[in-house]
Amino acid sequence: MRQRSWFAIFLPVLFALGLRAAPDSEKQDWTNYVRIGAYALKGGDALQIVRSAQASGVFGIEVDNDIPGRYESFVHPEEKLKAIHAVAEEAHKAGNYAFVYIAGTECITAHADQTPHTLAKEHPDWLQRKITGEPAIFGGGTAFWIRAGDEDVWVSPYAAEWRKTYMERVRQIAGTGIDGIYIDIPYWMTHFDGWEDTWASFDDYTVAAFKQKTGLDAKHDLKLGDFSDPAFRKWVEFRIQTFTDFLSEIDRTAKAVNPKIKTIPEIYPGIEGESVRVGADVYSLYGVVDAIAHEYEFGNGNHMASSRTPLDWFRYQVGMHSFRAFAQGKATWILNYSWDGDKKVEKREAMMNLAMSQVMAGANFWDAPGHSMAGSNDLPTRKKIFSWIQANEKTFYLPRSAVDPVGVYFSPDTRNYYADDFIASYRGILILLMQKHLEFQIVTPRTLGDFGGKTLVLPDVRMLGDKEKIWFQAFATQGKRLVITGTDATGIGSSQNVVRFPECPGRAYDRALEKDFEHASPDSQHEFFDSLQGGNTVQIKAGPQVATSIARTSDGHINCFFANFAGLRGGSNPVQTPQTGVEVRVTSKVEGQGFFLPFLGERQTVKGIRHGDSITYTLPPITKGAVFWYEHTEKAFNREGR
Repeated sequence: MRQRSWFAIFLPVLFALGLRAAPDSEKQDWTNYVRIGAYALKGGDALQIVRSAQASGVFGIEVDNDIPGRYESFVHPEEKLKAIHAVAEEAHKAGNYAFVYIAGTECITAHADQTPHTLAKEHPDWLQRKITGEPAIFGGGTAFWIRAGDEDVWVSPYAAEWRKTYMERVRQIAGTGIDGIYIDIPYWMTHFDGWEDTWASFDDYTVAAFKQKTGLDAKHDLKLGDFSDPAFRKWVEFRIQTFTDFLSEIDRTAKAVNPKIKTIPEIYPGIEGESVRVGADVYSLYGVVDAIAHEYEFGNGNHMASSRTPLDWFRYQVGMHSFRAFAQGKATWILNYSWDGDKKVEKREAMMNLAMSQVMAGANFWDAPGHSMAGSNDLPTRKKIFSWIQANEKTFYLPRSAVDPVGVYFSPDTRNYYADDFIASYRGILILLMQKHLEFQIVTPRTLGDFGGKTLVLPDVRMLGDKEKIWFQAFATQGKRLVITGTDATGIGSSQNVVRFPECPGRAYDRALEKDFEHASPDSQHEFFDSLQGGNTVQIKAGPQVATSIARTSDGHINCFFANFAGLRGGSNPVQTPQTGVEVRVTSKVEGQGFFLPFLGERQTVKGIRHGDSITYTLPPITKGAVFWYEHTEKAFNREGR
């Protein structure tokens, strides 16, 4: 009674402090169901674009007609605004949706070598700069999208005159009736050669804003790159908050004109340390935008599905499941690439592998060739994939909730300051759970209040605020299990409900996977698995090269999602080894029915065998991927009074 009373006292306090999750995610919109294709919008081609999109099953048309990212239209946007209005009208006539690409802080002037009117020449004070004063100006060849003779610059988001005009262009775009604004690369310039470790920008506007906020001189008071320096940590926090606020202002500005318009930034960093460097952190951004399009490299720069190893694929799953946890019901779009001329890999197989991996995680598939946003590697395959996704969209995109999960904590502050160590532990723990086929739930500071599992794992979490510490103490006091691996920052004393692993099993397993993925076994960490409580409502028997996730969808079904990576060899074999004998055991006292949906296949009924309070289903062979779900029969529903 004393424990319960103690928790009852603190629980309302925790919610008041902001730890409750976002409102219920049942309110979905078109962004949750998109099947994306991209098109260049030149003006006069709106009808052709929409007809082409409809023909290949595209739902959610991206059009490239960048206004603020091209200096000519940043100054004179009229013609592009007309083209955006036209494509919005045609899309709506077809029952489709369209969104338009704009750049974030990058701006290109075409043929800059032939005109005095460029952004850098007319507004040099707007540019981001290194601490040495070097401006962020680049020319042809710096990146594949910058042509010879062009000027490519990166603008400080604190340049007030630029930002005022930028937001005016956002208002004008929203007024065209377009359904979404797609903001690419809203970053600090730290990703071109020679800029990676600069921690820019040190332009006068940004330095002044930092001084006003913290009282510190960014040019003299920081030890750049030293995460143990309190002043540098403030610089890191400031840089992330800057772009969170920038995207929030875009969202508010657009919705003031069109309340239904969506803001969707494109971000390449994911959960790893790159997000800290460029300042665009998807965990922070999901709270202020409607969806995020992830050009996700998962830390190794490997964009191509055709060249991924099974370990790459598992790490990719970790990233996408993390995004879905951060999103709290908002949409997660994935702009990644399947194939770019690899002669040893069939492009259609690579496309299917990429799509399968994404939909099983609940993310939306964007078909694109090479490193281009627009087009397709194979239009017939796109049509086949999109048609199947459309026919089964509720299976993949209805809101998912936990059944009986093992929680894994994502600590944004720990990632910010100890990225490499934290990610190795965090990712290793999640791959262990995926390969052991236990239900997992990624928990964040925003969703602690809604976590209902029996075990929460803290994977080398080194940075915790007082609110988090109070919650963890309350969690353990309730008789639930707190598993702390690596560094312990909780301050909680010894308890039978707190299990500590001084050496993180996740990090150890991550090293084993790096050394020899094929022969690494999750059973090597049996002490970790022995420490867990819960996760038994659904039990899965399958090989370790199948990644699984379990969830209850909002229609009441318990779904098991399977992504098979067995047999894949990056750069040489994109065809999986089929998995046979996979079993799903569901705890249920009432009668129900099992269904099996193979990737790109048709739904099948699966008969189960009852053993006491559980039913075991043996699934048909799984090739690329599949979904199994269990639902109570109508008679069982009536008997339960539902």
